[in-house]
Amino acid sequence: MAEHKVSVDLGGKELTISTGKWAKLAGGSAVVQLGGTIALVASSAAKTAKPGLDFVPLTCDYRERTYAAGKIPGGFFKREGRPTEKETLSSRLIDRPIRPLINKQWTFETQVMATVVSSDQEHDADVLALIGGSASLVLSDIPFPEPVAGVRVGRVEGKFIVMPTFAELDESDMDIIVAGTANDIIMVEGGSREVTETDLIAALDFAMGHIRNLVAAQSELVRLAGKPKRPVPAKADVSALDAELRAAYAERLKAAIRIPGKERRQEGKQSNGR
Repeated sequence: MAEHKVSVDLGGKELTISTGKWAKLAGGSAVVQLGGTIALVASSAAKTAKPGLDFVPLTCDYRERTYAAGKIPGGFFKREGRPTEKETLSSRLIDRPIRPLINKQWTFETQVMATVVSSDQEHDADVLALIGGSASLVLSDIPFPEPVAGVRVGRVEGKFIVMPTFAELDESDMDIIVAGTANDIIMVEGGSREVTETDLIAALDFAMGHIRNLVAAQSELVRLAGKPKRPVPAKADVSALDAELRAAYAERLKAAIRIPGKERRQEGKQSNGR
């Protein structure tokens, strides 16, 4: 599989999304780079469904490796430990825009695994992992309907900045992350120093302009290297069973819950049968 790469201009900074070089055995994978910060995201789904689930079995995991900053654990701790608070919150950051778009009938165990493999210690990798999560899903055989993307927005001296550095965030009166599709905002989180509602809406509009560019880049990458999608299982038709149960038990249940007193209700249940 050949490597394919697309680029997006984010306020003078180049963000690239590539696929086909790393994690080739995953259902879909993407490498997202901004400056010297690189996140690898791989998505895969089980081949057999889990019957009886009433939720999408999606797991999103974000991990920052110490080698990304040129450090190797040593001394007493020789291995990476459990996820930090930052890693847990970043995992949720990936999950929240993605989960609502997956068909509720999809009961195949699905994992989106994001690993920070390089850090320039200027740009945060959490939003890069969010973009990579979407890209890996739309490139894979998992029936993810459309790309999503996210950007971090800051504001310094009244000017909006997309994907600000840590130094710029120190001077910023706003730090928000906006995620969405080409047409809709799905998630907003962050904080600010008492900015006006008008300024916040302007920040959302600013973010959506960049989100649309990132979504278009992912769509181009899908055109170049996307896999055919697996079918979503059809929803079981239980209308006949539902009608039969309602006819047999609805009125009896309404009567039973109106009986005052726990013991009398129990007696009524036993006399009516279970």
